[in-house]
Amino acid sequence: MKLVLCGPPGVGKTTVAQRLQSRLGAAGRDFRLLHSDDFSRNTYRQMYEHVIDADPDTDWILDGTFYQREWQDRFRALPDAHLVYLTASLETALERNREREDAIEERGVRVMHGKFETPTNPDLTLDTERSSVGETVDALERYVQTWI
Repeated sequence: MKLVLCGPPGVGKTTVAQRLQSRLGAAGRDFRLLHSDDFSRNTYRQMYEHVIDADPDTDWILDGTFYQREWQDRFRALPDAHLVYLTASLETALERNREREDAIEERGVRVMHGKFETPTNPDLTLDTERSSVGETVDALERYVQTWI
């Protein structure tokens, strides 16, 4: 399974991805976690190559903005891939960003929110402004369990 978590900066993708990986691991499911921040250039091309070069039975949680629909669609076309759209308002994203140790420049958050191309028919959409981190992880864990 390849769980592609996408959404603008500050919606909680990394926090959710890390907690989901931990929760699934505790349940005996080994998911590898790959963050777009792990790559400095050609981010999504490198992520894509990393995933396709790995053992095809590897389960992945892929954490990135995937702000262009082209990349959302490319990753979604991988075998057993599921696109999950995490969303929150710009105001909430800015507030969360300010609380991060590795905060992005506010202008960058605004620009990325403006450029973000909302996925066409994501497999699951979760509003992290209306749900707590725990509730979001619960929903994702239930989703994963239906597919494995």
